[in-house]
Amino acid sequence: MYRFHHNIVDTQLFRQLQDLSTVLSGVSDLTFTYRFGSYIDILDREVTASRMWDKAKFEYRVAGLKTDVYLRTIGTLSYTDVRAVQQYVQALHRFSLPKFGRNLFALLEDIRLEEQIKQERPGTKNVFLQRKAYLKHQFDKDRAAHVTRGLALDELFCLIYLRLQSDVAEPGFPRASEEQLVQLKRLAANLYEVFEAKSTSDIARICEQMLHVLSETSHYDMIHDYFVLPIRHVHTSAKNTLFDELTRTDPLENDDKEELDEDKNEYIDETFSTWHRENENSDRKQTFLQFELEVGTKTNMKGNGARETEDGDQAMGTIQGAAGQTKNKDYSDLESLDKQENKQGQRAENVYGEENKDAVKLLKQADAPTKSEVALYEAYVKDVEPYKRKLENILKKTIEHKQNAPRTNIMAGRLSRKLLPIVLDEKPRIFYKKNEKSKEFDAVFTLLIDCSASMQGKMEETKRGVTLFHEVLKAFQIPHSIIGFWEDAMEVKEHYQPNYFHVIHAFTDSFYERNGPKIMQLEPQEDNRDGFSIRVATEELAVRREKNKFLLVFSDGEPAAANYNQNGIVDTNLAVMEARKQGIEVIGTFLADGEIGELEDHFMQNIYGRERILVPNVAELPEHFAPLMKKLLLKAL
Repeated sequence: MYRFHHNIVDTQLFRQLQDLSTVLSGVSDLTFTYRFGSYIDILDREVTASRMWDKAKFEYRVAGLKTDVYLRTIGTLSYTDVRAVQQYVQALHRFSLPKFGRNLFALLEDIRLEEQIKQERPGTKNVFLQRKAYLKHQFDKDRAAHVTRGLALDELFCLIYLRLQSDVAEPGFPRASEEQLVQLKRLAANLYEVFEAKSTSDIARICEQMLHVLSETSHYDMIHDYFVLPIRHVHTSAKNTLFDELTRTDPLENDDKEELDEDKNEYIDETFSTWHRENENSDRKQTFLQFELEVGTKTNMKGNGARETEDGDQAMGTIQGAAGQTKNKDYSDLESLDKQENKQGQRAENVYGEENKDAVKLLKQADAPTKSEVALYEAYVKDVEPYKRKLENILKKTIEHKQNAPRTNIMAGRLSRKLLPIVLDEKPRIFYKKNEKSKEFDAVFTLLIDCSASMQGKMEETKRGVTLFHEVLKAFQIPHSIIGFWEDAMEVKEHYQPNYFHVIHAFTDSFYERNGPKIMQLEPQEDNRDGFSIRVATEELAVRREKNKFLLVFSDGEPAAANYNQNGIVDTNLAVMEARKQGIEVIGTFLADGEIGELEDHFMQNIYGRERILVPNVAELPEHFAPLMKKLLLKAL
């Protein structure tokens, strides 16, 4: 999870909503995101869920977000008349209550779409009931507040919702203002027409009638927004439904026609068949040569001659169809060449994730350490010496125990030549293990350090933990890299997001005695694009030959970079999952400067799952980090 304007977003739920949006809409490139209000954005090709649900309890939040997606991807996409919405938006200019008019239309259209969706998909009834229960409670609470503040139309809007969604014929509204109860009664006849509305045009007509009534007595528009119009940039649509709009194919860019001399061209109306009866496919409707043309020339070429398909047709690269079973090779499962090329191009373009398509990797090598850096490093080495010594003792004893463990007369291994125990013993030990000379730790480590500006005040203590990391691994000759990462916010431009990787230690020089002081060169910089950085580190670890691969990440908060605030945490979580699928163990360490709250714990859990460490005070980092190093190194033995 991560905070966005002090709210939490569940990454697993986010991905579920993204999948729902894609599957239910049938539009593969329609993305899901959170916004103020639920709508479909035609230009950005987004479906959104409202942040109104952020404060609800978990079960109501899930129901609210899912129903937002249902209303947009099942309802608005297919059953909202775009032309009717365009006409209604134009009609709003004639009234003095545009905000009330937009909220009213969105509410009534959602009620109509909800009934359509429940009929089409009965399994959605339960989540819509939860949505209704939460909104009734919220509108009733807001209504009381609006009465106190004297917000007339805001109170009336709440009354309209409560009246429409009431389970009784004549609901009572205690402490409601008399004036708004009178207004509600005047609108009652129009309100109940909503349940008989069959189209978006019917809803628009009802709203306009109600606005006519209210314009006579209300001179001030409502203050709060509860809903937004279900279609954003509706004026750009040229189709009657959003599905048609989002899946439409543009006509040819050029409108020229081929000029032919009719005298020089002959058309012979005669059929030339090339098939044999064993492969007759008269019961199949086959179509080859299907293309979507955007640029071309219109011709008057004609032809009504056809031939049955042949075995060889299926082997054609970009022209696919169905052929009868033959003795030849079956190419039906092969993708067409152009699709293969497209997929390869997409993989190359978005190798670091869709959110990082404009991110650029820039390497920065550490300088030779100065005398002051050497002195400071030696002081840090003395500080972490007790933790290092304790770790070394534990690991050395474990190695000695492993070396001294019996290698013969064991229950599993290589079969011994002495087989007499099979007859004499109830549980014969007739196996042995061959002594092998190999390095004890078959492991490799990468430590990523967040060098964002928020690390100011924490970096010096963080260096102590990094020093412990380096000294322990160096003592056991375990290859490791130490890298600080940040994004240069001052240099960000359109389609260019420079991300620096400050290489303190590479795998090739991690054992050098004099390289430790380079750790002192880590400094707070700008932003942090964690998902991109984890993928870059994963690339380097994936090609290593060691059996055990570990990626440790030091960070003090959620990712924050250019165009990365909304989906940064989701992208980081995906990067972690991708690394783990490649056999790399990823552990996140959260560095706080005080007590760790529930939000921070949820934030780390939703990125790294159970593999996380929370350090309340960064000065205690070595104390918390040492047990982790012990656990990982024992695992690598």
